[in-house]
Amino acid sequence: MKLLVVGGGGREHAIIKKLKENKAVSEIFALPGNGGMEKDATCVNIGAKDIENIVKFACENGIDYAVVAPDDPLVLGAVDALEEKGIPCFGPRANAAIIEGSKVFSKNLMKKYNIPTAEYEVFTDMEAALAYLDTAPIPTVIKADGLALGKGVIIAQTREEAKDAVRSMMADKVFGNSGDQIVIEEFLTGPEVSVLAFTDGNCVKPMVSSMDHKRAGDNDTGLNTGGMGTVAPNPYYTDAVAETCMQTIFLPTIQAMNAEGRTFKGCLYFGLMLTPNGPKVIEYNCRFGDPETQVVLPLLESDLLTVMQATTNGTLADTEVKFAGKNACCVIMASNGYPVSYEKGYEMTIPEEISQNVYVAGAAIKDGKLVTNGGRVLGATAIADTLEEAIADAYVMVDKIHFDNAFYRHDIGAKALKAGRN
Repeated sequence: MKLLVVGGGGREHAIIKKLKENKAVSEIFALPGNGGMEKDATCVNIGAKDIENIVKFACENGIDYAVVAPDDPLVLGAVDALEEKGIPCFGPRANAAIIEGSKVFSKNLMKKYNIPTAEYEVFTDMEAALAYLDTAPIPTVIKADGLALGKGVIIAQTREEAKDAVRSMMADKVFGNSGDQIVIEEFLTGPEVSVLAFTDGNCVKPMVSSMDHKRAGDNDTGLNTGGMGTVAPNPYYTDAVAETCMQTIFLPTIQAMNAEGRTFKGCLYFGLMLTPNGPKVIEYNCRFGDPETQVVLPLLESDLLTVMQATTNGTLADTEVKFAGKNACCVIMASNGYPVSYEKGYEMTIPEEISQNVYVAGAAIKDGKLVTNGGRVLGATAIADTLEEAIADAYVMVDKIHFDNAFYRHDIGAKALKAGRN
């Protein structure tokens, strides 16, 4: 089988490495991919949002199955366009991908179908939003409606911070048109959990839970990033919590989307907060999370392609989705200055003996050498029987990888370890 994977980051590298385990796979094309993936896939310089040329390439190269991994092409209708040409896909069509593409849509969906989430108000007028903040409870959360590379959420600790966030989104357009509408919502407290789930639109099979680390610096300091590391499973996500989430959040969400005529197939990501009043949804993503994928997929014992095809064909209920009862830790190595400004072009060395467990996100080939080409450069993932071992092994891997200007957090998994001991 010839496969096509749309995207070019660490998430896509993890997906490609897992798909390669299926003996029926003869070739995988990554569009656009990156220099660090070239041992695992044929990279083709077609952008993830260039849907016309993605479809053209798929048709001309006899692609048997396509995986659309990032949010932008899903929201723009990449799956719709490929399926119209007879190419089966993993991922939701555009009318279902709106669950991530519009915060306003997802919040209104949860309100309509009684899915637990934070209280909120929607604003299209900046002055009305600013006036509301004069009396709103503080801290509060400000969200741009549309996609913003995972950075369109600001937790404001003061009224002035909240108003600055509103002005930056609605007047300064820091997130472009994504800030035309904003959501101002209640600040929830409790442990955060990420749960990715396979779904064919009826059946839901959750993957191993994980804990992301969004802040750039140790001890959750610094700016929000796309994610500086993850561990799985999340110790706060007990069997009892999982059952509550299935009954009050996961299945009701799939049923709500069906009721709206927006059947969701693919991977639905649930960003959850385990509040004193029970689990609540912070956000939905219409695809695999990054870097959660880099700890979840290595634990998958079932064949990924088979599971993906089951979501497409509506046969997920009859398909085994099994995970190893182990622990995983992924440490992201980034370029110094990320997520604001950073230099590129530094040569990278990744020892061969650990390369299978390294997922490259921001790299290019220059003069025959692998060089840095992004903010988040790579993720090093270790699997072990205990979380302590997985964390230690991941940092041993990090010590073996080299590029100038590298930085990473030194406390990935520390919070999970502490929770596990309580």
